[in-house]
Amino acid sequence: MDEKRRDTDYLFLTTRVRALECALLDRGKMDQMLEAPTPEDAARILTDCGYPELETVTGETIGEMLSRERARTLQDMKELVPDPAILAVFQIQHDYHNGKVLLKSEATGVKADHLLVDTGRIPAEMLVAALRGDELVDLPVMLWEGLQEARQVLAATKDPQLGDFALDRYYFQELREIAKKTQSTFLTGYVQRSIDTANLRTVVRVLRMGKGSEFLDGTLFEGGTMEVGRILASVNTGSVLEELYVSTPLEKAAEAGAAAVRGESLTLFEKLCDNTIIDYIREARFVSFGEAPVIAYLAAKEAEIIAIRIIMTGCLAGLPTNVIRERLREAYV
Repeated sequence: MDEKRRDTDYLFLTTRVRALECALLDRGKMDQMLEAPTPEDAARILTDCGYPELETVTGETIGEMLSRERARTLQDMKELVPDPAILAVFQIQHDYHNGKVLLKSEATGVKADHLLVDTGRIPAEMLVAALRGDELVDLPVMLWEGLQEARQVLAATKDPQLGDFALDRYYFQELREIAKKTQSTFLTGYVQRSIDTANLRTVVRVLRMGKGSEFLDGTLFEGGTMEVGRILASVNTGSVLEELYVSTPLEKAAEAGAAAVRGESLTLFEKLCDNTIIDYIREARFVSFGEAPVIAYLAAKEAEIIAIRIIMTGCLAGLPTNVIRERLREAYV
Protein backbone atom coordinates (compact mmCIF):
# COMPACT_ATOMS: atom_id res chain seq x y z
CA MET A 1 0.00 0.00 0.00
CA ASP A 2 1.27 3.48 -0.81
CA GLU A 3 2.47 5.53 2.14
CA LYS A 4 0.00 8.20 3.19
CA ARG A 5 1.24 11.75 2.78
CA ARG A 6 1.46 13.77 5.97
CA ASP A 7 -0.72 16.87 6.30
CA THR A 8 2.44 18.91 6.83
CA ASP A 9 3.59 17.94 3.32
CA TYR A 10 0.87 20.31 2.11
CA LEU A 11 1.74 23.21 4.41
CA PHE A 12 3.17 25.51 1.71
CA LEU A 13 0.59 24.49 -0.91
CA THR A 14 -2.30 25.08 1.51
CA THR A 15 -1.04 28.63 2.09
CA ARG A 16 -0.94 29.20 -1.66
CA VAL A 17 -4.40 27.70 -2.14
CA ARG A 18 -5.85 30.02 0.51
CA ALA A 19 -4.48 32.97 -1.46
CA LEU A 20 -5.88 31.59 -4.72
CA GLU A 21 -9.31 31.14 -3.13
CA CYS A 22 -9.50 34.91 -2.67
CA ALA A 23 -9.50 35.26 -6.47
CA LEU A 24 -12.39 32.84 -7.02
CA LEU A 25 -15.61 34.38 -8.29
CA ASP A 26 -18.09 34.89 -5.50
CA ARG A 27 -21.84 35.25 -5.99
CA GLY A 28 -21.52 39.02 -6.02
CA LYS A 29 -19.23 38.97 -9.07
CA MET A 30 -21.50 36.48 -10.79
CA ASP A 31 -24.47 38.77 -10.18
CA GLN A 32 -22.50 41.68 -11.66
CA MET A 33 -21.91 39.60 -14.78
CA LEU A 34 -25.59 38.71 -14.95
CA GLU A 35 -26.61 42.36 -14.69
CA ALA A 36 -24.05 43.55 -17.25
CA PRO A 37 -25.72 45.29 -20.25
CA THR A 38 -23.83 43.26 -22.86
CA PRO A 39 -21.74 40.07 -23.07
CA GLU A 40 -18.71 42.31 -23.62
CA ASP A 41 -19.39 44.08 -20.33
CA ALA A 42 -19.75 40.72 -18.57
CA ALA A 43 -16.43 39.60 -20.06
CA ARG A 44 -14.73 42.77 -18.77
CA ILE A 45 -15.73 41.80 -15.23
CA LEU A 46 -13.90 38.53 -15.79
CA THR A 47 -10.86 40.48 -16.95
CA ASP A 48 -10.94 42.49 -13.71
CA CYS A 49 -10.91 39.15 -11.87
CA GLY A 50 -7.73 37.98 -13.59
CA TYR A 51 -9.02 36.32 -16.75
CA PRO A 52 -7.42 37.44 -20.04
CA GLU A 53 -9.05 40.19 -22.07
CA LEU A 54 -10.92 39.00 -25.15
CA GLU A 55 -10.83 40.96 -28.41
CA THR A 56 -14.13 39.40 -29.45
CA VAL A 57 -16.67 37.72 -27.18
CA THR A 58 -18.20 34.63 -28.76
CA GLY A 59 -19.05 31.14 -27.61
CA GLU A 60 -15.84 29.91 -29.20
CA THR A 61 -13.53 32.50 -27.61
CA ILE A 62 -15.13 31.99 -24.20
CA GLY A 63 -14.70 28.22 -24.53
CA GLU A 64 -11.05 28.60 -25.51
CA MET A 65 -10.39 30.97 -22.62
CA LEU A 66 -11.94 28.60 -20.09
CA SER A 67 -10.03 25.62 -21.51
CA ARG A 68 -6.78 27.55 -21.11
CA GLU A 69 -7.71 28.54 -17.56
CA ARG A 70 -8.42 24.92 -16.63
CA ALA A 71 -5.12 23.80 -18.17
CA ARG A 72 -3.21 26.57 -16.36
CA THR A 73 -4.76 25.67 -13.02
CA LEU A 74 -3.92 21.98 -13.38
CA GLN A 75 -0.37 22.77 -14.51
CA ASP A 76 0.21 25.10 -11.56
CA MET A 77 -0.98 22.46 -9.13
CA LYS A 78 1.02 19.75 -10.89
CA GLU A 79 4.23 21.57 -10.05
CA LEU A 80 3.34 21.83 -6.37
CA VAL A 81 1.08 18.98 -5.23
CA PRO A 82 3.03 16.29 -3.30
CA ASP A 83 0.80 13.41 -4.45
CA PRO A 84 0.04 13.35 -8.20
CA ALA A 85 -2.93 11.05 -7.54
CA ILE A 86 -4.76 14.05 -6.05
CA LEU A 87 -4.44 15.85 -9.37
CA ALA A 88 -5.44 12.75 -11.33
CA VAL A 89 -8.95 12.92 -9.84
CA PHE A 90 -9.49 16.14 -11.77
CA GLN A 91 -7.69 15.00 -14.92
CA ILE A 92 -9.20 11.61 -15.69
CA GLN A 93 -12.67 13.00 -16.41
CA HIS A 94 -11.13 14.62 -19.48
CA ASP A 95 -9.51 11.36 -20.59
CA TYR A 96 -12.90 9.63 -20.43
CA HIS A 97 -14.61 12.59 -22.13
CA ASN A 98 -12.14 12.28 -25.01
CA GLY A 99 -12.79 8.55 -25.15
CA LYS A 100 -16.53 9.12 -25.51
CA VAL A 101 -16.00 11.70 -28.25
CA LEU A 102 -13.71 9.42 -30.24
CA LEU A 103 -15.87 6.31 -29.91
CA LYS A 104 -19.00 8.18 -31.03
CA SER A 105 -17.05 9.67 -33.92
CA GLU A 106 -15.87 6.18 -34.87
CA ALA A 107 -19.41 4.79 -34.69
CA THR A 108 -21.04 7.58 -36.70
CA GLY A 109 -18.24 8.44 -39.09
CA VAL A 110 -18.54 12.11 -38.10
CA LYS A 111 -15.23 13.79 -37.30
CA ALA A 112 -15.35 15.47 -33.88
CA ASP A 113 -11.73 16.28 -33.05
CA HIS A 114 -12.75 19.85 -32.17
CA LEU A 115 -14.49 18.47 -29.08
CA LEU A 116 -11.31 16.92 -27.67
CA VAL A 117 -9.58 18.56 -24.71
CA ASP A 118 -5.96 18.41 -23.59
CA THR A 119 -6.40 18.61 -19.83
CA GLY A 120 -6.33 14.89 -19.08
CA ARG A 121 -3.48 12.70 -17.92
CA ILE A 122 -2.57 11.87 -21.48
CA PRO A 123 -2.55 14.09 -24.59
CA ALA A 124 -5.66 13.74 -26.74
CA GLU A 125 -3.52 12.86 -29.76
CA MET A 126 -2.15 9.81 -27.92
CA LEU A 127 -5.68 8.58 -27.29
CA VAL A 128 -6.53 9.13 -30.95
CA ALA A 129 -3.49 7.10 -32.01
CA ALA A 130 -4.35 4.27 -29.61
CA LEU A 131 -7.96 3.93 -30.74
CA ARG A 132 -7.13 4.17 -34.42
CA GLY A 133 -4.35 1.63 -34.02
CA ASP A 134 -1.82 3.93 -35.66
CA GLU A 135 0.78 3.16 -33.02
CA LEU A 136 1.28 1.27 -29.77
CA VAL A 137 0.43 3.62 -26.91
CA ASP A 138 0.73 2.77 -23.24
CA LEU A 139 -2.60 3.92 -21.81
CA PRO A 140 -3.79 3.49 -18.21
CA VAL A 141 -5.10 -0.08 -18.01
CA MET A 142 -8.56 0.75 -16.70
CA LEU A 143 -9.13 3.46 -19.31
CA TRP A 144 -8.11 1.10 -22.12
CA GLU A 145 -10.35 -1.70 -20.83
CA GLY A 146 -13.26 0.73 -20.55
CA LEU A 147 -12.74 1.96 -24.09
CA GLN A 148 -12.74 -1.59 -25.44
CA GLU A 149 -15.94 -2.51 -23.58
CA ALA A 150 -17.69 0.71 -24.61
CA ARG A 151 -16.67 0.11 -28.23
CA GLN A 152 -18.21 -3.38 -28.10
CA VAL A 153 -21.42 -2.02 -26.54
CA LEU A 154 -21.70 0.64 -29.22
CA ALA A 155 -21.14 -1.90 -31.97
CA ALA A 156 -23.77 -4.26 -30.56
CA THR A 157 -26.47 -1.75 -29.58
CA LYS A 158 -25.81 1.38 -31.68
CA ASP A 159 -26.86 3.26 -28.53
CA PRO A 160 -24.39 6.04 -27.54
CA GLN A 161 -25.97 6.34 -24.08
CA LEU A 162 -25.23 2.70 -23.28
CA GLY A 163 -21.67 3.22 -24.52
CA ASP A 164 -21.33 6.16 -22.14
CA PHE A 165 -22.67 4.09 -19.24
CA ALA A 166 -20.09 1.39 -19.93
CA LEU A 167 -17.24 3.89 -19.93
CA ASP A 168 -18.57 5.71 -16.87
CA ARG A 169 -18.38 2.50 -14.83
CA TYR A 170 -14.66 2.36 -15.43
CA TYR A 171 -14.33 6.08 -14.73
CA PHE A 172 -15.90 5.81 -11.28
CA GLN A 173 -14.04 2.59 -10.53
CA GLU A 174 -10.77 4.34 -11.30
CA LEU A 175 -11.76 7.30 -9.13
CA ARG A 176 -12.36 4.91 -6.23
CA GLU A 177 -8.98 3.27 -6.73
CA ILE A 178 -7.21 6.63 -6.81
CA ALA A 179 -8.90 7.69 -3.59
CA LYS A 180 -7.94 4.41 -1.94
CA LYS A 181 -4.34 4.83 -3.08
CA THR A 182 -4.05 8.27 -1.49
CA GLN A 183 -5.62 7.06 1.78
CA SER A 184 -7.32 10.47 1.94
CA THR A 185 -10.58 10.40 3.89
CA PHE A 186 -11.62 13.72 2.35
CA LEU A 187 -10.96 12.52 -1.21
CA THR A 188 -12.84 9.28 -0.53
CA GLY A 189 -15.82 11.31 0.66
CA TYR A 190 -15.63 13.52 -2.43
CA VAL A 191 -15.64 10.50 -4.74
CA GLN A 192 -18.52 8.89 -2.82
CA ARG A 193 -20.59 12.09 -3.05
CA SER A 194 -19.87 12.25 -6.80
CA ILE A 195 -21.03 8.65 -7.26
CA ASP A 196 -24.16 9.25 -5.19
CA THR A 197 -25.17 12.23 -7.34
CA ALA A 198 -24.40 10.33 -10.56
CA ASN A 199 -26.61 7.44 -9.43
CA LEU A 200 -29.47 9.74 -8.44
CA ARG A 201 -29.28 11.46 -11.82
CA THR A 202 -29.43 8.09 -13.56
CA VAL A 203 -32.46 6.99 -11.52
CA VAL A 204 -34.37 10.18 -12.31
CA ARG A 205 -33.62 9.99 -16.03
CA VAL A 206 -34.58 6.33 -16.25
CA LEU A 207 -37.85 6.90 -14.38
CA ARG A 208 -38.64 9.90 -16.61
CA MET A 209 -38.29 7.56 -19.58
CA GLY A 210 -40.85 5.25 -17.98
CA LYS A 211 -38.36 2.42 -17.41
CA GLY A 212 -37.73 0.46 -14.24
CA SER A 213 -35.13 -1.45 -12.27
CA GLU A 214 -34.45 -3.93 -15.07
CA PHE A 215 -33.01 -1.07 -17.14
CA LEU A 216 -31.23 0.46 -14.16
CA ASP A 217 -29.42 -2.77 -13.37
CA GLY A 218 -25.96 -2.31 -14.85
CA THR A 219 -26.21 1.46 -15.26
CA LEU A 220 -25.61 2.38 -11.61
CA PHE A 221 -22.15 2.74 -10.11
CA GLU A 222 -20.74 1.01 -7.05
CA GLY A 223 -18.87 2.92 -4.36
CA GLY A 224 -21.32 5.55 -3.16
CA THR A 225 -22.78 5.81 0.33
CA MET A 226 -26.14 4.61 -1.01
CA GLU A 227 -25.82 0.94 -1.98
CA VAL A 228 -26.83 0.06 -5.53
CA GLY A 229 -28.92 -2.88 -4.32
CA ARG A 230 -30.94 -0.60 -2.07
CA ILE A 231 -31.61 1.80 -4.96
CA LEU A 232 -32.74 -1.04 -7.24
CA ALA A 233 -34.97 -2.53 -4.55
CA SER A 234 -36.60 0.85 -3.93
CA VAL A 235 -37.30 1.43 -7.62
CA ASN A 236 -38.50 -2.16 -8.07
CA THR A 237 -41.08 -1.82 -5.27
CA GLY A 238 -42.24 1.55 -6.51
CA SER A 239 -41.18 3.35 -3.33
CA VAL A 240 -41.25 7.14 -3.25
CA LEU A 241 -37.86 8.48 -4.34
CA GLU A 242 -37.79 11.08 -1.57
CA GLU A 243 -38.07 8.37 1.10
CA LEU A 244 -34.94 6.62 -0.13
CA TYR A 245 -32.78 9.71 0.38
CA VAL A 246 -34.44 11.18 3.47
CA SER A 247 -31.90 12.44 6.06
CA THR A 248 -29.06 12.21 3.53
CA PRO A 249 -27.16 15.07 1.84
CA LEU A 250 -29.20 14.39 -1.30
CA GLU A 251 -32.60 14.74 0.38
CA LYS A 252 -33.53 18.05 -1.32
CA ALA A 253 -32.13 16.92 -4.66
CA ALA A 254 -34.21 13.74 -4.44
CA GLU A 255 -37.35 15.79 -3.79
CA ALA A 256 -36.62 17.86 -6.90
CA GLY A 257 -35.83 14.66 -8.78
CA ALA A 258 -39.20 13.18 -7.85
CA ALA A 259 -40.85 16.34 -9.16
CA ALA A 260 -38.86 15.99 -12.39
CA VAL A 261 -40.04 12.40 -12.75
CA ARG A 262 -43.59 13.73 -12.57
CA GLY A 263 -42.83 16.02 -15.51
CA GLU A 264 -41.36 19.15 -13.99
CA SER A 265 -38.11 20.70 -15.24
CA LEU A 266 -34.76 19.07 -14.55
CA THR A 267 -33.08 22.46 -13.96
CA LEU A 268 -33.60 22.63 -10.18
CA PHE A 269 -32.79 18.95 -9.76
CA GLU A 270 -29.47 19.24 -11.61
CA LYS A 271 -28.60 22.37 -9.65
CA LEU A 272 -29.29 20.75 -6.27
CA CYS A 273 -27.23 17.68 -7.20
CA ASP A 274 -24.22 19.88 -7.96
CA ASN A 275 -24.82 21.96 -4.84
CA THR A 276 -24.35 18.87 -2.66
CA ILE A 277 -20.80 18.61 -4.04
CA ILE A 278 -20.16 22.26 -3.21
CA ASP A 279 -21.57 21.73 0.28
CA TYR A 280 -19.12 18.87 0.77
CA ILE A 281 -15.97 20.66 -0.39
CA ARG A 282 -16.84 23.72 1.72
CA GLU A 283 -15.96 21.61 4.75
CA ALA A 284 -12.32 22.01 3.72
CA ARG A 285 -12.44 25.71 4.58
CA PHE A 286 -12.18 24.68 8.24
CA VAL A 287 -9.09 22.52 7.67
CA SER A 288 -5.83 24.28 8.54
CA PHE A 289 -3.61 22.35 6.12
CA GLY A 290 -3.42 19.05 4.28
CA GLU A 291 -4.77 17.66 1.04
CA ALA A 292 -8.40 18.64 1.70
CA PRO A 293 -8.02 22.38 0.89
CA VAL A 294 -6.19 21.48 -2.35
CA ILE A 295 -8.93 19.06 -3.44
CA ALA A 296 -11.59 21.61 -2.53
CA TYR A 297 -9.86 24.37 -4.49
CA LEU A 298 -9.56 22.24 -7.63
CA ALA A 299 -13.24 21.28 -7.38
CA ALA A 300 -14.20 24.92 -6.73
CA LYS A 301 -12.20 26.11 -9.74
CA GLU A 302 -13.98 23.59 -11.96
CA ALA A 303 -17.32 24.79 -10.59
CA GLU A 304 -16.31 28.39 -11.34
CA ILE A 305 -15.46 27.51 -14.95
CA ILE A 306 -18.86 25.85 -15.35
CA ALA A 307 -20.59 28.88 -13.83
CA ILE A 308 -18.81 31.27 -16.20
CA ARG A 309 -19.80 29.11 -19.15
CA ILE A 310 -23.46 29.14 -18.03
CA ILE A 311 -23.47 32.92 -17.58
CA MET A 312 -21.66 33.82 -20.78
CA THR A 313 -23.53 31.30 -22.93
CA GLY A 314 -26.81 32.63 -21.56
CA CYS A 315 -25.79 36.25 -22.15
CA LEU A 316 -24.72 35.53 -25.72
CA ALA A 317 -28.02 33.73 -26.35
CA GLY A 318 -29.97 36.68 -24.97
CA LEU A 319 -31.62 34.66 -22.20
CA PRO A 320 -33.40 36.60 -19.43
CA THR A 321 -31.26 37.18 -16.34
CA ASN A 322 -33.63 35.23 -14.09
CA VAL A 323 -33.44 32.18 -16.37
CA ILE A 324 -29.63 32.17 -16.25
CA ARG A 325 -29.63 32.73 -12.49
CA GLU A 326 -31.87 29.70 -11.97
CA ARG A 327 -29.21 27.53 -13.59
CA LEU A 328 -26.32 28.77 -11.47
CA ARG A 329 -24.98 26.54 -8.73
CA GLU A 330 -23.85 27.73 -5.32
CA ALA A 331 -20.51 29.53 -5.26
CA TYR A 332 -17.68 28.04 -3.18
CA VAL A 333 -16.77 31.43 -1.73
